[in-house]
Amino acid sequence: MLKIIYFIKSEKSNSNDECPIYAKISYHGKSITMSTGKYITKERWNFTNHLRNTLKIQKEKVIKASLDSLTMLFETKFNLLLKNNANINLSEIKVEILGKNQVKPKTKKIGLLDIFDIHNNDFERKVKYGERSPASLQKYYRAKDLVVIFLRKKYKIDNIPVEKITGAFIHNLESFLKYESEYKGRVGIKNNSVVKYFKTFKTMCNFGIKLDLIVKNPFSKYDGKLQKKDATFLTEEELNKIENRVFKIGRLEKVKDIFLFSCYTGYAPIDAENLTSKNLISDNHGDLWIITDRIKTGIRANVPVLPPVQRIIEKYRHKQETLIPKISNQKMNAYLKEIADICGITKNLTWYVARHTFATTITLGNGVRLENVSAMMGHSNIKQTQHYAKVLDSSVNNDMKILKTKFS
Repeated sequence: MLKIIYFIKSEKSNSNDECPIYAKISYHGKSITMSTGKYITKERWNFTNHLRNTLKIQKEKVIKASLDSLTMLFETKFNLLLKNNANINLSEIKVEILGKNQVKPKTKKIGLLDIFDIHNNDFERKVKYGERSPASLQKYYRAKDLVVIFLRKKYKIDNIPVEKITGAFIHNLESFLKYESEYKGRVGIKNNSVVKYFKTFKTMCNFGIKLDLIVKNPFSKYDGKLQKKDATFLTEEELNKIENRVFKIGRLEKVKDIFLFSCYTGYAPIDAENLTSKNLISDNHGDLWIITDRIKTGIRANVPVLPPVQRIIEKYRHKQETLIPKISNQKMNAYLKEIADICGITKNLTWYVARHTFATTITLGNGVRLENVSAMMGHSNIKQTQHYAKVLDSSVNNDMKILKTKFS
């Protein structure tokens, strides 16, 4: 199979004592070399184990990302040739990648599902190295499966060339997802989920553009909009009902603690269940913090340890490797419905309600500034957090209190 190894040529070091990084590509006893255009000192190359270790320096992270991209690009073009039984010439692939000519290899037109496969294979690698979450990978698998079912059911085909995707195709796909698709006994997918699936389709095709596999994104024609819904969260009274309730059934007591942990930290399930003692640090004032990056986005989300969180951490200390017990999302939500019934809470209680409760009742409702809430929740922009502020209307309430005082 194809093998790619990166090495440096120390004899060609520049005035900054940096050596050029080369790639050696081998297949069936034949090999070629090519310059990556990147440079690094011999000391740093050896110290980082050829950039395989965890990197701290931003420049080295950029170099590593560039090499990974080159590997992915070469493997993609190689696999397409292999799949289409075309003649594999490493030098021709090299020339195409370097852009030294515009002659395209004579291969079959790339299909939509080919793009999906290439994207998902790349995403699998990211999950393997902890860069993205398994849950996100499942979302991409599911998106591809839906397209496969649609193509077979509506067009009686197993794939479709990307350039043949028309506005009619996109309309038919949207209609199929909304009204005809079946999953676990349910027919049809709600609007917001359909819009998110199309966003996933668009992401996959943008990946294809990035690798020069396609020229334009056919899903750019889609104009579906999310229907804004208020996030479900618990009021202080409802939260106290759960917190003050002692459950005689062990599994419910455990689920209660996990739920409260997320209520007072704001961590999503995938982030909360992976926290360990390594994520706990004390600042210069002796205050304890949970330090981590969100698995979904990779954005830093640091949260101070509030007293209820401290109690839960102490309760489960040394009982498992993680800060809180692990439980599947499905079981968690099923047991939360039991807890809601016992506590007389009519809202649809899920694990994600805890994250919404942190944003509203715990933080914004107690005067924590919007930008600080956004930082603790690991949001990529403050607009995501503003949604919670609108739901709570805390700033409106505070301003009206001042106005009431003036009129009284």
